[in-house]
Amino acid sequence: MSESEAPAVGEPLRDEPFEPEVLSSDLVYEGRVWDVRSDRVRYGEGEIVRQYVAHPGAVAILALDDEGRVLLIQQYRHPIRHRDWELPAGLLDIAGEEPLAAARRELAEEADLVAAHWEPLVSSWTTPGGNDELIQVFLATGLTAAAAAHAREDEEADIRLAWLPLEEAVTGVLAGRLRNGILALGVLATAQRLRDRS
Repeated sequence: MSESEAPAVGEPLRDEPFEPEVLSSDLVYEGRVWDVRSDRVRYGEGEIVRQYVAHPGAVAILALDDEGRVLLIQQYRHPIRHRDWELPAGLLDIAGEEPLAAARRELAEEADLVAAHWEPLVSSWTTPGGNDELIQVFLATGLTAAAAAHAREDEEADIRLAWLPLEEAVTGVLAGRLRNGILALGVLATAQRLRDRS
């Protein structure tokens, strides 16, 4: 960015939309959940080709109970060959479903919980160099058990749940023991929000 394009003094930095001309966009692979595309793009004085995962987007939930504990779930993730600790989360893969409705659904499906209070917490492009996924994280409080347990299958069939004090979750993230990016984002954002409110 040149000096002439820099934000005015005192103006906060923010991501900026930028849409160079897409000369062609080919479907390389059509998956069950997401696709891989190859785009040829006019950029500057030339052209570039970029492959990326076309993603429907997702939501995640930082569920915080009355004792200041965060709900973490553990499940197997094949690409990393780990059972990592995560926040309850899911895809925006139901046509017309709003992100908040998806978050309510995912909390019930993955943790058999409902929340009385919901607020947007933070959003993030998960891997902007490789996919177009935007995840929206919600803070959920006023938690109670759902009316019925959800039937789970595949990797979700052996989900483990743990309630961890928020500060211990922050410590686990900063120590590198809890490496899931969405978990880190949600935990650190919640810790900051609670500090701002105190």
